[in-house]
Amino acid sequence: MTIIINEDLRAYIDPLTEDEFAALERSLLAEGCRDALVLWGDLLVDGHNRYGICQKHEIPFNTMQNHTFQSIEDVHLWMIDNHLGRRSVSDFQRGVLALRKKEIVAARQEQAQQSAAKPAGTDASAQSSGEPPWTREAVARTARVSSATLGQIERIQKTAAPELVGAVKSGLISINAAAAVASLPSEKQVAAVAGGKKELRQAARQVREARLPPKPEQDPPPDDATPEQIEIHRLLQQVVELTQERHQLKKKVQHLTIALAEARGGQ
Repeated sequence: MTIIINEDLRAYIDPLTEDEFAALERSLLAEGCRDALVLWGDLLVDGHNRYGICQKHEIPFNTMQNHTFQSIEDVHLWMIDNHLGRRSVSDFQRGVLALRKKEIVAARQEQAQQSAAKPAGTDASAQSSGEPPWTREAVARTARVSSATLGQIERIQKTAAPELVGAVKSGLISINAAAAVASLPSEKQVAAVAGGKKELRQAARQVREARLPPKPEQDPPPDDATPEQIEIHRLLQQVVELTQERHQLKKKVQHLTIALAEARGGQ
C-alpha cells in the first residue's frame, strides 16, 4: 500500500502536544489502531500521528477512502469540521478553524456568483452557492465562542508575534489578554512572552489602561465663591470621578467575564 504524506496537509491542523502524543502512543500500543486512517486516493487526510506511531512500532492499521472529496478545499473543509467536533480543541483553535472555513466558503460563494450564468455542473463551488452568507455571528456559533472573542482571535492572527500566538495556544495567556498585547510592537510582545505569565498580564493591563479616556477636569471655583458654591463644585467633581470609575469597573467586569468563560471552556 502506498500512502503519501503531504506536509502542508499535515500542518493544516495544530500538532498534538508532547503529552497528547505520548498518550496516543500508549493507547495504540495497548489497544492497537482501532480507527481507520482516512485517505483520498493515496493521500493521507486524517491519522498522521497514528500512521507515524504505527509505522514506528509495526502496529497493524486499516484505511478507508473518502469518495466525497473533489478538491483540496473539500479535504480542508472535512478536516476543519472533523476537528471542530472534538472536545479537546481550545476556543482559540476553534476560532482559527472557523475563520479558515469562512474563507473557503466565501471564496466558493464568490466563484459561484461569478459563474451563475453558466450551467451548474458537478463542481463543488457550484454546490456551495446555496449556502447562506457566513456572517460573523455564524462563524462565532461554529467556533462556539462569542462574536467579541472571535474578533479578538482575528486581531491576534493579524498582529500577534509568533511567540504570542504560541503563548495563547499553550494557555499561558487568555485570548482577551493576548488581543490587548497584540496591539504592542512586535519586540514588546516577544519581551512580554519571555517574561512569563506575570509580565503578559501586566502588559495587557497597561494596554487597557492606556485606552481609557482621560479624566475630565473642571474649572476651579472663582476666588469669590461662597462656601455653598465651593461645596457644590466639590460634589460635582466627585460625581464626575465616580461616573468615570463606574465605566472603568464595567469594562473590567466585561473583561473578567470573557476570561472566566475562556477558562471554563478550557477545562
